[in-house]
Amino acid sequence: MIKKQNTILTHAGSKPAEYHGAVNVPPHRMSTIVFNTYEEFEKVPNVPFSYGRAGTPTSAAFEEAIAKIEGAYKSVATCSGLSAILVALLAFAKQGDHILLTDNCYGPGRKSCEEILRKFGVEVEYFPPMIGGDVAKLFQPNTKLVFMEAPGSLTFEVQDIGAITEAARHAGIKTAIDNSWGTPLFFRPIDLGIDVSVMAATKYIAGHSDVMLGVVSTNEEAWKPVKRAALMLGLCGGSEELYLGTRGLRTLHVRLPHHQKSALDIAAWLQQQPQVKRLLHPAFPSCPGHENWKKYYTGSTGTFGIILHETRREKIANMLDGMEIFRMGFSWGGFESLLFPEQPKPIRTAQKWDETGFSLRLHIGLEDAEDLKADLADGLKRLGS
Repeated sequence: MIKKQNTILTHAGSKPAEYHGAVNVPPHRMSTIVFNTYEEFEKVPNVPFSYGRAGTPTSAAFEEAIAKIEGAYKSVATCSGLSAILVALLAFAKQGDHILLTDNCYGPGRKSCEEILRKFGVEVEYFPPMIGGDVAKLFQPNTKLVFMEAPGSLTFEVQDIGAITEAARHAGIKTAIDNSWGTPLFFRPIDLGIDVSVMAATKYIAGHSDVMLGVVSTNEEAWKPVKRAALMLGLCGGSEELYLGTRGLRTLHVRLPHHQKSALDIAAWLQQQPQVKRLLHPAFPSCPGHENWKKYYTGSTGTFGIILHETRREKIANMLDGMEIFRMGFSWGGFESLLFPEQPKPIRTAQKWDETGFSLRLHIGLEDAEDLKADLADGLKRLGS
């Protein structure tokens, strides 16, 4: 029987028969796993569990659930979203190889490429987010991977994911995408032919701002190098984090529509405010790649951006320092609303960021939307005071 996403999210990975009827797989705090006989020991690694870093019943439950909702062959959990990105990159790139990353990718992932991959002889090149199928013009004989992110970090462009994927497939190049924003509820990369889907489960998957967790999901062909990279890098999720990640999954289909509804309401309101120069929300035509979002996504989440007319630091500080509900923070996807003031201009290289106004990333949490609008309205007033 084919089950809908909500049913899969509610039950995937649950094994009551194995845990005395408990519907949640408990956290297994495991490092050493002992064997009863030498014959059993000789079967390693072809046994379900041999050492905590390689997997536990808790990680297996989380990975099984993620793979099912992603439509993936298998998934592997890591200790953070950044570590998941590194696993995806290092699974396919070695000394002398060339990889392509979208210019609007996650900042720490980009920094890791500069400080780690380049150090070990991998050629890293960034491409304009809206390049589409013309990405093929950047392919080299040693290009091994194209890494996408949609919407892009801070600037929210939605790439023509299908065109980029098709170009890479035609050239025999692997593809990966950061799907932390859309989650498998609103976008399933594997269904589109992408080889690897990466998520910061820290964000919408866990959903409560108390977990550091990443996950990489793949098709069958990409599975072995990805799993091997995670093992060799020693990047595994902790028992408590995996438990909380699985628990968060159970309510993803309840939380995400709430984030979406409130964010659409607040984004439409912000677009009408005189202090706001531009709205960067994929569900609105003012966002680059809006048509791509309509083509590839079935919904939107609670994270988007705005560009203010104001540029003076003291005015921006006056706005941000007086917020009552919104707080400044580096993450998103939790229950609380956040404002993030980092500017994209210094880190863009493939395509210049020409916007002159100050950029803000908003995450709309689970608070009442009218309260959030009132908090933002007061903040926008302070820009002129």
